[in-house]
Amino acid sequence: MTSPFQALPSVERVLSDERVQQLIEAYSRQVVTTLVRSHLDSARKTIAGGGSPPEFDDLVEAVESQATEQWTSWPSHVINATGVILHTNLGRAPLSRESAEAMQRAALGYSDLELDLESGRRGSRQAHISRLVCEVTGAEAAMVVNNNASAVMLGLAAIADGKEVIVSRGEAVEIGGGFRIPDVLVQSGARLVEVGTTNRTYARDFEAAITPDTGAILSVHASNFKVIGFTNAPKLSELVEVGARRNVPVLHDLGSGCLFDTTEYGLAYEPRPQDSVEAGVGLGFFSGDKLLGGPQAGIIIGRKDLVDVVARHPLARAVRIDKLSMAALAATLLHYIREEALDKVPVWRMMAMTAGEIEVRAGKWQRALGEGAAVVEAQSAIGGGSLPGETLPSWCVAVDCTERVGGADGLAKRLRSGDTPVIARIEDERVLLDPRTVPPEEEERLLDMVKQALFGGSNG
Repeated sequence: MTSPFQALPSVERVLSDERVQQLIEAYSRQVVTTLVRSHLDSARKTIAGGGSPPEFDDLVEAVESQATEQWTSWPSHVINATGVILHTNLGRAPLSRESAEAMQRAALGYSDLELDLESGRRGSRQAHISRLVCEVTGAEAAMVVNNNASAVMLGLAAIADGKEVIVSRGEAVEIGGGFRIPDVLVQSGARLVEVGTTNRTYARDFEAAITPDTGAILSVHASNFKVIGFTNAPKLSELVEVGARRNVPVLHDLGSGCLFDTTEYGLAYEPRPQDSVEAGVGLGFFSGDKLLGGPQAGIIIGRKDLVDVVARHPLARAVRIDKLSMAALAATLLHYIREEALDKVPVWRMMAMTAGEIEVRAGKWQRALGEGAAVVEAQSAIGGGSLPGETLPSWCVAVDCTERVGGADGLAKRLRSGDTPVIARIEDERVLLDPRTVPPEEEERLLDMVKQALFGGSNG
């Protein structure tokens, strides 16, 4: 009786298949051989467990599928049709063309990242970017690290290591991704002192908690949740007054890095770095890839004496920003300095779009998709841990989903599986496509992908 193990092809036979040869040309013989051996080993285990040997074509297709999954360039470009402007799962803020070009220049060649061209001597990677940050925020001094979590950790470690840091009980929160303020304080070497209650805290609570061991007062903006009803929180200026009387610096984690007045767009007020500077905080911390609309970065602003202390801390090198993000951030800040951010920074271009403009685009999409698509009123979310609960009026194309495409979930999966993945949202068993987060230059591709998902045919 023939053993089922004998039905398995040799490694060389699999490698000689035309489809596998194409993989070898695309990658290398060594890595493809390793992959083939792995699949043959799995087949042997299946047979040993009483299973049947795979068909040859099934084996080759499995090798092809895993190679594509593991070795395709990543991350892949997707079209964001969810209407969520700062979509954390999709990389948050898309960069302006100028910011992307700045990153490319920094990546493809050498740069004066840490060279003073005038003197020919070593320079600081912080010098240029700090001047730009100070210009747009009005701060006395600034520095940049790799993200805002690092900025807060570094600031606390430099200013309050071994000392008490006073925080409102309602602000000892988890910001996201397991980033909890109490845990950050412990890691920084500071000791948490909570004051007030979950819903009501006053400036007098902070003043009463100050001792000779107090290193700082920390104010944390509730960037991804709201507490409403019977509440009270002291103004930042009140905390600064308390700190000034007792010689205790006030640190402000304001989160999103919003440089514009969000109330002008029908949204709730979002703290701005300029407001922190005006209030007189010792240090402020905010993100580069949220409402600033730039790359991932943590930006520290404030008094020069305190920023200098932070810059000298050993952790500063461990969390320093890389040259590509530095280049993109500089280009993003220049948009604000040139007063062109509303036109050039994608996040603000999306937020500034009127419902009327979006309705026109949605109508164009509906006509292209035909029967089964309708224009409906909707709301776009800000997302990314910014302006919680706040939305902008929008219009979407709602696609009725039949069993032919597996309902709304089936269509959404088809859209994600296309040559150019389209990410949509589902409401009331319909797939909604929001034009607010789709750049005009991606419209044609979006419609091609939706038609492909609905009606089949070749992706192209």
